[in-house]
Amino acid sequence: MHSPAEVPVMVKRLPHFEGLELPAYATDGAAGMDVLAAEDVILPPLGRHAVATGLAVAIPPGYEIQVRPRSGLALKHGITVPNTPGTIDSDYRGELKVILINHGEAPFEVRRGDRIAQLVLAPVTRAAWLKVEELDETLRGEGGFGSTGGVIAFDEQVPSTSAS
Repeated sequence: MHSPAEVPVMVKRLPHFEGLELPAYATDGAAGMDVLAAEDVILPPLGRHAVATGLAVAIPPGYEIQVRPRSGLALKHGITVPNTPGTIDSDYRGELKVILINHGEAPFEVRRGDRIAQLVLAPVTRAAWLKVEELDETLRGEGGFGSTGGVIAFDEQVPSTSAS
């Protein structure tokens, strides 16, 4: 039986999933489920590949599954998900694949059964655009990238636009 915090998600195991485990939470406090590779792949440095998982899902309306990198792969090997977080929409019924990229200096071997990413089920709030002529004013205003500071080295490299 599932708790009120659990949302049932239908999952179809494709033929090449045979012998693998369904995505699972590693601990009681984990937000993401580890998903496994259903194929062997060698990622050369800067190489990308959509790694098969052997799973297709039916996500309930009002939810998405976010695909996020595994921190250990990113730190130790430079392996990450380039479109982080990747989104699997509730109306998609094809195979769940995880796009991986190798930012490391050496080829990286993904073996069938390796934990390659985390899946996070998340609610979706849809926007309804409200057309206006003017927006309300804020202290930040139109200040863009780096305008709120925080990284001293970044702030020092930005050329000044004021006259001396």
